[in-house]
Amino acid sequence: MADDHADVLILGAGISGCALAFHLARRSVGSVVVYDPQTPSAGATGRAAGIVTEQLWDPWDVQVVRESKEEYAQLAQRYDPSAYAVNGFARWTHNREALPVLEAAVERLRRWSVPVSSIDLASLAEKVPWGKFDGVLGAIWSPNDSVVTPSRMAELYAERARELGVDFILGSPASHFARVEDRWEVIVRGQSTRARQAVVAAGAWSKKVLESVGYPLPLAPYRTQAAVLRPSTEDRRLFPSVHDIDLDVYVRPEEVGRILAGDGTELVEVDPDKYSTGGDEKFVAHLAESFASRFPGWADAELVRAWAGVCVATPDRRPLIGPVPSADDLFVLTGFNGFGVMRAGGAAARLAGVMAADDPAAREYEQLSSVLPDRFGDVTAPFSFAIRPGFTLEAGPDPRF
Repeated sequence: MADDHADVLILGAGISGCALAFHLARRSVGSVVVYDPQTPSAGATGRAAGIVTEQLWDPWDVQVVRESKEEYAQLAQRYDPSAYAVNGFARWTHNREALPVLEAAVERLRRWSVPVSSIDLASLAEKVPWGKFDGVLGAIWSPNDSVVTPSRMAELYAERARELGVDFILGSPASHFARVEDRWEVIVRGQSTRARQAVVAAGAWSKKVLESVGYPLPLAPYRTQAAVLRPSTEDRRLFPSVHDIDLDVYVRPEEVGRILAGDGTELVEVDPDKYSTGGDEKFVAHLAESFASRFPGWADAELVRAWAGVCVATPDRRPLIGPVPSADDLFVLTGFNGFGVMRAGGAAARLAGVMAADDPAAREYEQLSSVLPDRFGDVTAPFSFAIRPGFTLEAGPDPRF
């Protein structure tokens, strides 16, 4: 068994892993190898909704999503315009308790230079003509938000990375991943690849991978659901993505006049190797009820398919990005709390900046200061925590809305 040698080994070929490979190769860090037991975007990336919005609760998130949007737009414009579109994003509430939180969110987002505003019901109805807005107390609108085809964007990153010399090892399970002498080693189909640095960007499988090498981090995979529906009247015009805060249901445009809807998030930890990948009857019924009451223009839409994916939570709802505490040359890029597609491009670029620096200065680490894994201390054993929704108006570990 001959050994292959690399400078960086990335575990995971979802959008985050492929984006990191691209950014590392652009920075000429040396040889980069990406390993995934499946194909690019076959995991959570291929099951993601692909809404990209700056209506977030954390300033770091807003900036990283903005960087991601800019990069996605550039890649799509150059290589595949169908992979990205600016369509705007609207949210609303009927709840009097949520209204001041929504208004406070607008003011906070404006301080962070997010182009967001409150809109009246007439304007909302004009943007979302299939909706019913009786009793809506407040609504907000972001004109520059967008949608992306997650699997295609991951492929664009992978294609560009290959052009820059990145190697991909795909389609077979690894029999071994461990620290061997001063290198990280993965063995696939009897072939060993050893690298000076390794990055765990394996999405829902990151927790298992890290525990297998003795570095448990506070991560919890959880199940989410979505569906594609076909309205009875085909309309291929691009419409805004929307989110009903009270029902926690979102809708975005899909190809050929179809629509994608979710949420169906289950705040219970699951095993990513054993979870049910199909949509539940309860989830489909919830969508039907929501459409009948809030989107009557789509109430007769036909269900095309429903599915489930697995996302990864952290105790404070922030991702884990950067060096793993007490580990030699081991990094992590995971824990996106359901919004890895939104953050992947910008987050990968920031981590690549740290890894490419011979002696990372405060400037490089400042780019990751709020998401560094060492904020939880030197974790030596797995611990449990309550999973919380990632997409909320309020900040903190336990938001109400």
